[in-house]
Amino acid sequence: MPPLKMSRRRLFGALAGGCASLPALAFSAPVAAAGVPKTGLGPGEALARLKEGNAVFVKGGACVPAGGERIAPLAAGQAPFAAIVGCSDSRTPPELVFNTGLGELFIVRVAGNTVDRAGRGSLEYAVVVLGVPLVVVLGHSGCGAVEAAVKIVTEKASYPGAIGDMVQPIVPAVRKARTAGGDLVAGSVRGNVVDTVDQLKRSEKTLSDPFRAGKLQIVGGIYDLATGAVAFIA
Repeated sequence: MPPLKMSRRRLFGALAGGCASLPALAFSAPVAAAGVPKTGLGPGEALARLKEGNAVFVKGGACVPAGGERIAPLAAGQAPFAAIVGCSDSRTPPELVFNTGLGELFIVRVAGNTVDRAGRGSLEYAVVVLGVPLVVVLGHSGCGAVEAAVKIVTEKASYPGAIGDMVQPIVPAVRKARTAGGDLVAGSVRGNVVDTVDQLKRSEKTLSDPFRAGKLQIVGGIYDLATGAVAFIA
């Protein structure tokens, strides 16, 4: 199936008219490569797509296409154009934040948007098998997991069950933010995103090699709960 082309003006006009006015598969058109469908977008194009989608979301025009004619073709395979490491917070669904449809984003979500070995394996699958050219680590303002890590550092707080284990990877970012001064939660949110991005850039060759070759871009972003806007961190 050849990629569907749609002018930006027509696309945003369709968005204003609601989901029903969008043609099937207007957002994501896979390109077959070695038997596996892959996105035809490069890293920069994928990032621009997310920025445009978030701008639509902020203006209240977000729309997630659905319906049988859009769902059924995806049964044959997926070709996401970006992978998102997001927080589990119910207010931060990446598909809506970036105004994307089914099959467009490959998402790993955990409270505090950190990456353990299973999460890294998921990202490696997205890059190596699905050909994703962009990975975004998406934190957000007022993150509860980050606030819990702040309390560990400032109040020696402890948490039951596996909650403490989940929060522990964020603690180094809190300690660095505390030294830097300023709003501790906001600084820790940013520092946690930066640390996770750096971790992925320096991880196993399956991610670091395409990153160094310029075939993969790994960036951070912070979602503002009050405005819906994402500020990207290069």
